[in-house]
Amino acid sequence: MSATPIQLDAQGRLLHFLTIEGLTHRHLTDILDTAESLRGVAERRVKKLPTLHGKTIVNLFFEASTRTRTTFELAAKRLSADVLNLNIATSSAVKGESLLDTLRNIEAMQCDMFVMRHSQSGAAEFMARHVKPHIAVLNAGDGRHAHPTQAMLDVFTIRRHKPDFPNLRIAIVGDILHSRVARSLIHALSILGAGEIRVIAPRTLLPTRVEDLGVQVFYCLPEGLRDVDVVVMLRLQRERMEGALLPSEQEFFQQYGLTKERLALAKPDAIVMHPGPINRGVEIDSRVADGPHSVILEQVTNGIAVRMAIMSITLGHHAQASGEDA
Repeated sequence: MSATPIQLDAQGRLLHFLTIEGLTHRHLTDILDTAESLRGVAERRVKKLPTLHGKTIVNLFFEASTRTRTTFELAAKRLSADVLNLNIATSSAVKGESLLDTLRNIEAMQCDMFVMRHSQSGAAEFMARHVKPHIAVLNAGDGRHAHPTQAMLDVFTIRRHKPDFPNLRIAIVGDILHSRVARSLIHALSILGAGEIRVIAPRTLLPTRVEDLGVQVFYCLPEGLRDVDVVVMLRLQRERMEGALLPSEQEFFQQYGLTKERLALAKPDAIVMHPGPINRGVEIDSRVADGPHSVILEQVTNGIAVRMAIMSITLGHHAQASGEDA
């Protein structure tokens, strides 16, 4: 799926956050800089800002999630917004209500933002095209297409440790084929001018023509890890796989699992990342996941600041466009 211009207004301001594609270096840097300014909120005695006081944000998750949904909820509450978590498993959607009908009914409750996760690629864009003009839509993951807020928290974490993007060598390892995280992260790293982006996976877990994304492809983990600055591990997404793409999880770990010995091939100060949930002993060894190179829990913490930044930027631009006080 290509870039969607609907997320920008005529002045190039961010009204929705649906995909990394089509955004500029300035868009990403504004989000990262805003997130940096918000990161310290969690260390205050009162962990709140009045930025979105009076706004209502609806978490609309059609797929299971822990980290993403809870960090979106915390981000909204720290900006003083009211939050509604819609439980899809017990909602009218399971009774056959269409996505558009669900949208219209929640709109009638006078909300200001939808945070949406859906199994269908393009679902967030569909919603953005049908919401009322004052409502912002944030994509919390749609099918195999995109997970833009995860990409932003990943590059935010990288920038805090290694800000010189043009001189970085970054490896993304594992199930590239089914990973919306990988797609969005590759786009974000490219826009920020990362020096070299590598993908490491068996042929069955790589998209066709993945080289068109501007990455170098490696089928051998030790070769691909050599001298990298950042290692991003991905989980095997069994729920999205059709057919026998892998002989077994044990064999995958033998060939592509990140161990201390394999990590030693990267640079001595390399950082290890993972969007979660972690499958220990499948894509990563516990000694690495819990080791000194790991910034996995830091990614979770950073996710709150990044999602706060995106919420405040998009709703701020909606307020400017409608002429109301931001």
